[in-house]
Amino acid sequence: MVDTAIALAQSSRPRDLFARRLAAHLFTLLFLAAWQAAALVAPSYLLPSPAQVAWRLWSFVTSWRDLGHLAASLYHVAAAIAISFAIGSLLALIPYYVPPLRFAIERRIGPFLNSFSAIGWTLLSIMWFGVSPLTVIFAISAVLVPFALVNMSAGLANLDAEILEMAESFTRQLWRMFALVIAPSLYPFIFATLRIMFGVAWKVTLTAELFGGNSGLGYMINLSRQEFDTATIFAAIILIIAFVHTMDRYILARLQASVSRHYAY
Repeated sequence: MVDTAIALAQSSRPRDLFARRLAAHLFTLLFLAAWQAAALVAPSYLLPSPAQVAWRLWSFVTSWRDLGHLAASLYHVAAAIAISFAIGSLLALIPYYVPPLRFAIERRIGPFLNSFSAIGWTLLSIMWFGVSPLTVIFAISAVLVPFALVNMSAGLANLDAEILEMAESFTRQLWRMFALVIAPSLYPFIFATLRIMFGVAWKVTLTAELFGGNSGLGYMINLSRQEFDTATIFAAIILIIAFVHTMDRYILARLQASVSRHYAY
């Protein structure tokens, strides 16, 4: 009976997977049909048709000028993630090694960074640095720091005390313990943090580039808004969604799963 139940369960899995994929494809087709129907009624500057957006998307990926804006956004995101992760991790490590500073960081700096909005950081950075790439990177970094601080603090709080005690029996050098024991134990938290920051960074990037950037996809969307070029706005949004989804599902998620299998305990 048990073998029969297992066999039936295994045979039903392909059918369930096919049904889910079929439902997803049907939903996509229905959405495109509804979009096309709405585009026939609305003017093109309000709602371009799927064909117009597809053509603009093709012209986007074949234009060096447009790809330059994409490269600028990638640079802004990568630089901001690197800076904010370093700052957030440092803020998480300070109370771990200097416990008297825990209250200052967890009850003062953390809540302040968490409560400050992306628009607020963007406006402040425009006043401080003007319209420049530094403005965009600063605004994104300021928003991302709390994510690194909270996640890395959680990782440090979940370190195995027995492993740390065993490591102390082999060496008293803090840098060796950190490099050989603490850092590898934090790998699952590090990749989870980077994965979260990557998705949030793109949301903040558009806002920061829209108000304080002179390059990037947000800057391009701002120009398109002024020219009522809605097809370009749709193409940029679709490109961002496709890029973020591809990176998250096929690269970051697999790296995180691989690291978690090797280092999680």
